[in-house]
Amino acid sequence: MIHQRQCPIETLIHVLGGKWKPMILWHLMDSNKRFNDLEKLIPEVSQKMLSQHLRDLEREGVVERTVYPTVPPKVEYSLSEYGKTLIPVAEVMCAWGENHNKRSVEESA
Repeated sequence: MIHQRQCPIETLIHVLGGKWKPMILWHLMDSNKRFNDLEKLIPEVSQKMLSQHLRDLEREGVVERTVYPTVPPKVEYSLSEYGKTLIPVAEVMCAWGENHNKRSVEESA
């Protein structure tokens, strides 16, 4: 059963909450990635957390997992069409982060 949230921010946090989900989203915006690619792009994340977050994002319909019938199996992750609707959100978050970093540097100077 899907829990209806009263606040849209609560919904966003439920879907993208956690330290790594926004970073996974960010890295999938430009192209499909394999699990190992994401591990290299986000070296601080453990395999367990990366796998769990990818499953969560897949369950929410944000990420698609494609298994290619090769030996060994090749698996790629990509943003779903629905997940692509989060690109403007991620871009705004990135712009805010850049401005915040500039502000922090200016204040410490």
